[in-house]
Amino acid sequence: MGEADEGGIARKWWIKFKDESVFAKYTPFFVCLASGSLNCDTFMHFISQDVHFLKAFALAYELAEECADDEEDKLAIRKLRKRVKQKLKTLDSLVREWGFELPEEIITDDATVKCTDFLLSTASGKVEGEKVLGKIETPFEKIKVAAYTLSAISPCMRLFEVIAKEIQALLNPDDGSHLYKKWIDYYCSQSFQESALQTEELLDKLSVLLTGEELEVIKKLYYKAIKLHVNFFAAQPVKQQTTVPLSWVKDPVEGHLTLFCDFDWTCTAFDSSSILAELAIVTAQKSDPDQSEGKLTRMSSADLRNTWDVLSTKYTEEYEQCIESIMSSEAVAEFEYEGLREALKQLAYFEKKENSRVVQSGVLKGLNLEDIKRASQHLIFQDGCRRSAFASGDLNAFRVHSNELVYEESISTGEIVNKLESPLEKLQAFNDILKDHSNDEQNLTVYIGGSPGDLLCLLEADIGIVIGSSSSLRRLGDHFGVSFVPLFSSLVERQKELVDGSSYKWKRLTGTLYTVSSWAEIHAFILGP
Repeated sequence: MGEADEGGIARKWWIKFKDESVFAKYTPFFVCLASGSLNCDTFMHFISQDVHFLKAFALAYELAEECADDEEDKLAIRKLRKRVKQKLKTLDSLVREWGFELPEEIITDDATVKCTDFLLSTASGKVEGEKVLGKIETPFEKIKVAAYTLSAISPCMRLFEVIAKEIQALLNPDDGSHLYKKWIDYYCSQSFQESALQTEELLDKLSVLLTGEELEVIKKLYYKAIKLHVNFFAAQPVKQQTTVPLSWVKDPVEGHLTLFCDFDWTCTAFDSSSILAELAIVTAQKSDPDQSEGKLTRMSSADLRNTWDVLSTKYTEEYEQCIESIMSSEAVAEFEYEGLREALKQLAYFEKKENSRVVQSGVLKGLNLEDIKRASQHLIFQDGCRRSAFASGDLNAFRVHSNELVYEESISTGEIVNKLESPLEKLQAFNDILKDHSNDEQNLTVYIGGSPGDLLCLLEADIGIVIGSSSSLRRLGDHFGVSFVPLFSSLVERQKELVDGSSYKWKRLTGTLYTVSSWAEIHAFILGP
């Protein structure tokens, strides 16, 4: 079964907030469960909370059914409620089928109470930001509350299904030894998918007549429901050594966790040099046409535009030629770091030549430092990057290494102080920073990048994380025997190594890089939810 219609509100909000599901997936609970090594007591504690969730869901569906005014909608909600009540009635036997026994005494977690209280308050018409409705009488008020209720249920069901499917994809379908395979299969079943989809379709239908303000309430309820469930998964009492989050695994008393990150195309959605060029073009239109000899003379706006277009076109064409030239050598069967390093000297030469061409063109001459600072406030970052990279720690701990413009009285001369022109210079800066930490055994390094210029640093770091869709990086990596492995599946495999007190260690220069699809994955891996 597919998800709700692409244009429906349930689908819209899931797409908007789907990164939150990553924070649930990367919790110690799900990483351990996916590996099959989760402590049975932890799993049974988790399952025992299902009793409280099922009771709350059944009551919420009952209240939503009372509020729906269409007989077809009432019937659909009634069927969903019956499924929940049937699961509640057969939970003991279902858990035994999974190979476990429910505990006799079921204690409710604070995180569980927050989820169920939120759901039942919503189903009763007590919604934050809305006036308390008291007795819900008018048909429209009732429909609105029914829609609100389904907006608090829908994301929870989709969250379970999505995570279960991602874990199921990592399992060998012919291997029945995985301790939690039956639980995973249950949430991937057609029956559960149908329930999730029907809830989303009902939410879509009941939301059709709502106002923009009321749809905004649904959006907030949907988001809060996801956040509460992420917190619920994070609160599960995992009392075993885990691979996540990295900042918890690495004891700061014993050593250092050093994070490195590229900027253009890794943090940003655009190359920052193009922003500087656009700024030069725009500000040239406002500059004094009668420039005195004492001032730095600038090209006209039209000339700047033409010059930059020529530079951009040449860069793209010659960059592809450079990559093809590197790829013309015979591909290797196994990881070959020295061969890659030698090959990237061609890219280093290319980048130096292009930077020199930009300087000679004069396109970056005459920029005001204050204008640059203002323009930087409008940089477009990759989704989640600003939250993950800049809002989660002490900004004073950040050290920036980059090429720099040369200024005379806050006006750029067009010259560049070249500090990081090539992959080799990036690597040198990387190594220089690590010299500050005398004991390499106690220093764990993470490098995040997304372009061919990052390859050497990615490989030299203990953990190299690739983000973005650079085909050039993948092609070069493949050519020199680099393996690209999804980060989550790698963490699951490493979690298996921790069974029975064994340990693992991240190692540099293994030829393996870890791929992610979003900054949310990086945040969840390093910092947790």
